[in-house]
Amino acid sequence: MDGLTTAPAEAGAGRTGAGEAAPGSTGTEAARWTVRWNRVPAPRLRLFCLPHAGGGASVYRPWAPFLPPDVELVAVRLPGRESRFREPPLTRAGDVVTRLVGAVAPLLDRPHAWFGHSMGALLAFEVCRELRRRGLGEPARLLVSGRAAPDVPARRPPVHDAPLPDLLARLRDLGGTPAEFLDPAVIAPLVPSIRADFSVVETYRHRPGPPLECPVSVFGGDADAETTAGDLRAWRRHTSAGCVVRTYGGGHFFLHDMPERVVPEIGRDLPVPRPADAREANGRKQ
Repeated sequence: MDGLTTAPAEAGAGRTGAGEAAPGSTGTEAARWTVRWNRVPAPRLRLFCLPHAGGGASVYRPWAPFLPPDVELVAVRLPGRESRFREPPLTRAGDVVTRLVGAVAPLLDRPHAWFGHSMGALLAFEVCRELRRRGLGEPARLLVSGRAAPDVPARRPPVHDAPLPDLLARLRDLGGTPAEFLDPAVIAPLVPSIRADFSVVETYRHRPGPPLECPVSVFGGDADAETTAGDLRAWRRHTSAGCVVRTYGGGHFFLHDMPERVVPEIGRDLPVPRPADAREANGRKQ
C-alpha cells in the first residue's frame, strides 16, 4: 500500500491535468483516463503507468525526460483525483481494470508496456490478464514496483474502513506523505479516494490462471517494509517469458526518490518491437 506523494495535485490544484487539458488530450474517454506527458509522433512503444494508492497521473510527469525519446509516457488517472476529483472513486480492482481497458483501447494501436507501483503493480498485472481475456494480446512487457506478487497473502490488517487515525498511521509508516498532509483537517478532501485505493488492494483476491507470456521486470527498495526479497522474486511464477528482479537502496517510494536512476533502467527494459509487432498493433480493430 502507499502514501500520498503528490497531495496538492491530487486535490486538483497546481499541476497540468488538474482542471485543464493535458498534453495529448482529445476529449475522448481515453483522455479522461490518461495523460500523455510527452507527445511522441508515431511512438515505437507506449508505456502506461498506474499510480500508487493515493497517487495520480502527475506523479509520473517527472519521468518523461529519462525515457527514450521514441517512448510515449501515458499516465493513468483514476476517478476521484486531479481533474476527476468530483467523480466517485472505484473500490474494487476488477471494476478499475474493466473500465480502464475499455477506455484505453484506442491507444493500443501501438506496441505497449505497462508499469505500476504498489497498488498500480497489482492493477497492471490484472490489466495484462484482461487484455488477454479480451483477445487484445498481452503487452510487450509488464513492469512492477514496490509490490509483492499477486498471490502473496497480505501481512497487515486492512485500514480502508478503519478509523481515520489508523489510516493516517499507515500512511505515516509508509513514508512519502508530507507531514502537513497528515493533519486530519488538511487531508479530509482526499480521504475518500485514499480509502477507495486501499480497498482496491485489501479486497483483491488473486484467481489462479495461466502465467503471462510477456516478460516481467520487478523493482524494489531494500528497506521497503511492505515487501521482502522473496515477495519480489515470487513474480517469477507469473510469467513464462522470464523475469528480472532489481533492488535499490531506499524504502517504499525509492523510485520517486531517484527517478534519474530507476527510469532509465525501465527504459532499457522496454523492447524494440519487431516490424511485424507494430503492423499487428496498427491493424488491430478497437
